[in-house]
Amino acid sequence: MATLLLIEDNADIRENTAEILEMANYKVLTAADGKAGVQMAEDLMPDLIICDITMPVLDGYGVIHMLHKKEELRSIPFIFLTARAERADIRKGMEVGADDYITKPFDAIELLNAVEGRLKKAAMLKKDLADGLTGMQSLLSVASGKELINALKNERNINHYKKKQIVYMEGNHPSCLYYVLKGKVKSFQRNEDGKELISDVYKEGDFLGYIPLLEGTVYKENTEVIEDTELAVIPREDFEELTQNNVQVLQKFTQLLARNIEEKQKQLLSIAYSSLRKKVADALVFITTRYNTSNSERFSIDISRDNLAAIAGVAKESLIRTLGDFRDENLIAIKEGEIFIMDNNKIAGMIN
Repeated sequence: MATLLLIEDNADIRENTAEILEMANYKVLTAADGKAGVQMAEDLMPDLIICDITMPVLDGYGVIHMLHKKEELRSIPFIFLTARAERADIRKGMEVGADDYITKPFDAIELLNAVEGRLKKAAMLKKDLADGLTGMQSLLSVASGKELINALKNERNINHYKKKQIVYMEGNHPSCLYYVLKGKVKSFQRNEDGKELISDVYKEGDFLGYIPLLEGTVYKENTEVIEDTELAVIPREDFEELTQNNVQVLQKFTQLLARNIEEKQKQLLSIAYSSLRKKVADALVFITTRYNTSNSERFSIDISRDNLAAIAGVAKESLIRTLGDFRDENLIAIKEGEIFIMDNNKIAGMIN
């Protein structure tokens, strides 16, 4: 049973509204002013808040302002229920962060539909969404009620790249978010001597270029396709509309797109402190984890030695020599340039 907090200074309206909600099988908490309502929200963490605007002590705008200052409360769905019916009032209510705005006198069905819809949306946003396009479609649909992601299927929103073609370069300003429909992409940086370090690799179903969009900065790395690739494009305007208009969506979007941070940290630690053998082994595990999503026993690592060395953070010659050692130890097999891991446990558990 969902718990609702009703903040209303008029006793008759408060009692009548609470009765309607309780008849719909909701548990209803009530507060007679904004200050008491904020305190109840902090203490009891309701699933949804319904609030009047014109109240003594602390009005509705003050209530939502106080709630949004506390991270644990800002994601609670919030509905204004008020006699202020002017267009400017409604606009202000939505601008300060309300999820819905219902004017008095209200229809009971209108109120119950609004409550049910906001609770369903909040429940969806709390779920762990799938990675990639499916998860993003669910997120966009819940956030806006639109099938915005279908626009990615239109030919005009798909960019085609040949092997070794640059997608974007360090220092440029982002104009869109990219989604990999087909192919492989690497992100990398070069030091003053021109030595390349690959920070990540992307496959079908991955997003790239999102960090500068979230930060409002320029690209801090370069990206280049490893093989012929198709990238769908989400314009920056759509991205900003999605993230700026809903705090819950921004939190979920960040969660959805930042799941590889721990993986990057492990890669950098390996490059900084691991032995040559472990760096190469970790690079093999990294590529396998990224691309063998079906856990196929016959998966092969088909990537150039230059790129594999850049992932491991070692010289190409050192990489080739170490791969030869691994082959002699029957840890891997090499056929026509492709690498097959023969002993996953020993490769993954390589000691420094």
